[in-house]
Amino acid sequence: MTSKQRAYLKGLAMNIEPVFQIGKSSLTPEVTNAVSEVFNTRELIKIAVLKNCMDDPGQIAAVLAERTGAQVVQVIGKKIVLYKESKDHKKIELPR
Repeated sequence: MTSKQRAYLKGLAMNIEPVFQIGKSSLTPEVTNAVSEVFNTRELIKIAVLKNCMDDPGQIAAVLAERTGAQVVQVIGKKIVLYKESKDHKKIELPR
C-alpha cells in the first residue's frame, strides 16, 4: 500500500465508528473470527482497544492483520484501522 493510498484510507476512517472493542481478555480466537466475518461486508473497519487491555495496540493490529489477511492503515492511541480489499463488495476505490 502506498502512502497516498494510506492517507486516503485514513481520511475515510475518520468518519467511521469502531466496530469492535478489545478488552482485558485481549485478542481471542472469537474476536479474530468476528473481524474476519466483518470483512465480508466492509473493507475498512475501526477497532477500539479498551483501557483494561494490557497489550500494545500496535501488536494487536499486526496480529489481527496477519490472521485476517488485512492491512494496518493506522494505529493512533488505542484505535486501530484495518483495510482488506473485498472481491464481492468493493466500495472503496484506492488512488493509484
